[in-house]
Amino acid sequence: MTLSDFPADPDPEVFGQRREVAASLLNGGVMLLPSAPKLYRSRDTQHRYRPDNELYYLTGVTEPGALALIRGGESPLFVLFVTQREPGAELWTGPIMGPDSAKERFEADECYAMSELHDLLPGLLKEGDWIHYRYRARVNDGLELYVKQALEDTRSTGARSGSGPRGVVDPGRILDELRLKKEECEIKRLRIAAQVSVAGNRAGAAVISPGVGEWTVEAAVEQAFRCSGGSMPAFPTIVGSGSNACVLHYIANTAIIGKDDLVLVDAGAEVGFYNGDVTRTYPASGHFTAAQKDVYEVVLAALETAIEKVGPGETIAAVHDAVTGVIVRGLRDLGVLRGSVEELLENKAYQPYYPHQTSHWLGLDVHDPGDYSSGGTPRRLEPGMVFTIEPGLYFRPVMTKDAAEHLSGIAVRIEDDVLVTEDGCEILTRGLPTSVSEIEELVGPDR
Repeated sequence: MTLSDFPADPDPEVFGQRREVAASLLNGGVMLLPSAPKLYRSRDTQHRYRPDNELYYLTGVTEPGALALIRGGESPLFVLFVTQREPGAELWTGPIMGPDSAKERFEADECYAMSELHDLLPGLLKEGDWIHYRYRARVNDGLELYVKQALEDTRSTGARSGSGPRGVVDPGRILDELRLKKEECEIKRLRIAAQVSVAGNRAGAAVISPGVGEWTVEAAVEQAFRCSGGSMPAFPTIVGSGSNACVLHYIANTAIIGKDDLVLVDAGAEVGFYNGDVTRTYPASGHFTAAQKDVYEVVLAALETAIEKVGPGETIAAVHDAVTGVIVRGLRDLGVLRGSVEELLENKAYQPYYPHQTSHWLGLDVHDPGDYSSGGTPRRLEPGMVFTIEPGLYFRPVMTKDAAEHLSGIAVRIEDDVLVTEDGCEILTRGLPTSVSEIEELVGPDR
């Protein structure tokens, strides 16, 4: 797969339609969406820039140093502030769009240089009855001062005019719901991100062998992402061998793989700002031991049960419940838990070995926004929703001293990405097998 296989950037009208919906939900409010800050590794050495997801979702803007203001009500307005062109800066970091080009490209009603923010933003904020803005810790761009001043001005003078903002609202109250159900252009990107993520996992599995460094597997995974056209890893690649895999977000990747280790690879590629997220667990020797196979088959059964559960009208909670039922029965069969399934589920006796949830939403964020329940009622799944299914079992040495000592250090997680369809689900990561025999075949050279 190469960049030529990828769909083109969405048309400006896609972002325009999203803004129309957002503006209709704003009523008389204004929404303030700043760009993500530049991040520095040290001194003047920058990390590769990654745009803010909310700003991108509503505008398509990917440059740093930008700010969008969207006004709702009877006269919707889209105002964009961007960095003014500076030939000296462009020599070092590349072309800057500037106000004129940005206005045309992003179809803004008005577009100004950021240098005009001080003169124009206070008046724009006064036109809204609420300001939809998210406070950003550790970002000192001064926007909080504008928001605070707008509120203070309304408190002192707004009573007589009956106008001005009366409070601050998190923009997620509107945007989280809009982003939860994916449009076709988003689904295309998620499919490709999943395919590239699968390619990376296959490349990583191919170099797994006793004596190989976890970092070597990481390098193979991420090389495949880049060679397949993936823009970057969606998150720090996890390569956990042996008991390192019992650490859920282990990212050091500094150990040498042992002869009898399992190697958990959790990796995802970002393509067009959308993310894949896939996990497989491989035997370093190319063959599962009896104990490893027993644990693996419990987790695989939980995955398969969960996938069968997915469809319109079901809930994420029901998917998780299906998984925990299989996990509890498996832990009883493994001799780790004793008692009735009902009691063990009620007491959550599985949590020391399965401490996380089964799923998270997937999209522009690896853990995409969206409530899983509202008022205590689980959300019903609808076509267009995309999420992960990732059951696991982790036998940390500290947890197995008194029971199941033969399982000590074993950790297995299997994760797929799924899209809810009209009649069930599409497994976006189906290209990476899960059966015991197929996983063994993926590992390293022939032995």
